[in-house]
Amino acid sequence: MEKQKIKDKKLPVGFTFSFPCAQTKLDEAVLVTWTKKFKVSGVEGMDVVKLLNKAIKKRGDYEADIMAVVNDTTGTMMTCGFDDQRCEVGIIIGTGTNACYMEELRHIDLVEGDEGRMCINTEWGAFGDDGSLEDLRTEFDREIDRGSLNPGKQLFEKMASGMFMGELVRLILVKMAKEGLLFEVSSKENIHNSIVFVDYMTSITYNEMLFEAKSKEGLTKCKEILTRLGVEPSQEDCVAVQHVCTIVSFRSANLIAATLGGILTRLKDNKGVARLRTTVGIDGSMYKMHPQYARRLHKTVRRLVPDSDVRFLLSESGSAKGAAMVTAVAYRLADQTRQIAQTLAEFRLSKAQLLEVKKRMRTEIENGLGKKTHDSATVKMLPTYVRSTPDGTENGDFLALDLGGTNFRVLLVKIRSGKRRTVEMHNKIYAIPIEVMQALSHKFMQFIAIWIFGHIVHAFSVFQGILVNWTKGFKCTDCEGEDVVELLREGIKRKEEFDLDVVAVVNDTVGTMMTCAYEEPTCEVGLIAGTGSNACYMEEMRNIETVEGNEGRMCVNMEWGAFGDNGCLDDIRTQYDCAVDENSLNEGKQRYEKMCSGMYLGEIVRNILIDLTKRGFLFRGKISETLKTRGIFETKFLSQIESDRLALLQVRAILQQLGLDSTCDDSIIVKEVCSTVSLRAAQICGAGMAGVVDKIRENRGLDHLDVTVGVDGTLYKLHPHFSRIFHQTVKELAPKCNVNFLLSEDGSGKGAALITAVGCRQRALES
Repeated sequence: MEKQKIKDKKLPVGFTFSFPCAQTKLDEAVLVTWTKKFKVSGVEGMDVVKLLNKAIKKRGDYEADIMAVVNDTTGTMMTCGFDDQRCEVGIIIGTGTNACYMEELRHIDLVEGDEGRMCINTEWGAFGDDGSLEDLRTEFDREIDRGSLNPGKQLFEKMASGMFMGELVRLILVKMAKEGLLFEVSSKENIHNSIVFVDYMTSITYNEMLFEAKSKEGLTKCKEILTRLGVEPSQEDCVAVQHVCTIVSFRSANLIAATLGGILTRLKDNKGVARLRTTVGIDGSMYKMHPQYARRLHKTVRRLVPDSDVRFLLSESGSAKGAAMVTAVAYRLADQTRQIAQTLAEFRLSKAQLLEVKKRMRTEIENGLGKKTHDSATVKMLPTYVRSTPDGTENGDFLALDLGGTNFRVLLVKIRSGKRRTVEMHNKIYAIPIEVMQALSHKFMQFIAIWIFGHIVHAFSVFQGILVNWTKGFKCTDCEGEDVVELLREGIKRKEEFDLDVVAVVNDTVGTMMTCAYEEPTCEVGLIAGTGSNACYMEEMRNIETVEGNEGRMCVNMEWGAFGDNGCLDDIRTQYDCAVDENSLNEGKQRYEKMCSGMYLGEIVRNILIDLTKRGFLFRGKISETLKTRGIFETKFLSQIESDRLALLQVRAILQQLGLDSTCDDSIIVKEVCSTVSLRAAQICGAGMAGVVDKIRENRGLDHLDVTVGVDGTLYKLHPHFSRIFHQTVKELAPKCNVNFLLSEDGSGKGAALITAVGCRQRALES
């Protein structure tokens, strides 16, 4: 780096590491075992990238960013692939031996995904470690193995690689010398000295002879080498040694050809072709320096895989160019990952930011409760006139009517008090025709009254009350600003067939709190985390300046979905939040709800996906008509995609159902986007709740508060991670509150009847 004058730059580095490693990504490689006589302690089982980075950092005079670790076989394949795009196999036949090839992703069970291919490092040196080559191993192979650093391992490599072939030749010559078949001498003493001398000759020496076998000057070279080593070989000795070298090298070539044949056959089967055309990138001293070896390898491959046209391409620059190419790809992908991470970083709020959200929620709560500030407050803190939670004395039959969306439910709830309290419910769901939803109020209410009479009154004749729960989805033109209780009463009167007493109208959040309070007396907070988002809680009367009286408590419907409508959350809103808001039916309103409720999370995700696609990171850079469609990405798909049980293949199937032609890489990115958006939703919802429970604690002057929150809503119930993240956030942001969460089984039905029952009890007491 100094010589090239680049020592001051932080360059991406490709690391060729020619040993068996377990990899889960390009820049991570855990060494499985040393081979090729390496035995450095403290490295096996460690990530070699981390070890190298640590060493570079310790040196301290330059910086390097290791982007990719590749095996030398992979580097060879990539190097040759640069010159020949058909290259899909890489082989090393040198000191060690190994192979890699491009396998179909659908066949790799260890990696998620089913599209495209991935390079597999076979580590075929360990072939036979399970005993499958025992019938081919000789006494010399076994002797080599016993004397190695790793007995019982890398058995194929010990039969075929350059590191051990010379040793095989040596062991054969030693045995031949002992049996008097080589290097004849006149006395027993000279025979012994010759054997000892041959025994100590190095494997490198035999490799030198090995490469000369069958060449034109082979015999002459063989004699020169043996003479140089102090042996006086005869012509017959040289022929015998040359013959041994040829046999050993040809066995190696045949073994390599047979295993390569297995890979080529698999490639052919994967592609489903009658004849395979492919290129094998190859490197290593055995192949380069031994021409007879290369010819034998080619010939045997043709004989074993006759229905394949195989080109062998020698890597001129080893694995270095290939490693650099892999690094270049890794560098591009890393840059893409960084840009995606920067995009999503806006959604990842710090604890300090969440505490600020909690603080601002507290400010808006005070504004909503204050008489002077109520009219301008965004969080309205509406009094519900529910002064008490159930105390167990409620008793009777109550009718509940739940209006919402395109359906409404009519419920008969039978509450029995005493030692064995019971709540028995009968309900039926009816669709509301669009013409009724958009009709005048008297027609709408008369429609409701007809259904109440027709399907409930015939079974039960006496009723004590009815709750009307007015929610989203209705457009009755003359209802706004009118008393819906009175409208319903008029509708019932017009029917003239039964008489009902409308006792209470409450929000679904309050119904949820009351349902859970019936089971758990410490429940004083209600939360809806579903299509919409809202909360209620029992506030001290003295703090509710919009209602007369200072004694006791009253449930306040926060309507916290409008939190942020005054701009107090603008610093954490993203461009995608703004896009969703601008295209909504109520632009500029319910901004908090648009950041954390089920109705809008899918739209936030869709807008992010459009942006990432425009930047070329998703769906091959093509924005489909499906992706342009508002509302196509429903929140239920977020729940499915984020499920821990769902593999990327299934995520991709969901995206394809939506008409999004995605790859498995796309699926990974989409899953991350969904997770990030859901994370923020759960966290800011938790920050708001932390503000509420801390308010209750401070109201009562307590150092520590035990309280239960009743919760309902599909986002909370069905999303795989929302509830856990929400709980964790509340715990972290309100450490002085021990908050339990109780899921409401029927918040807007059972709770509705309970509120009616409490209202009847209170009215009886007052009279």
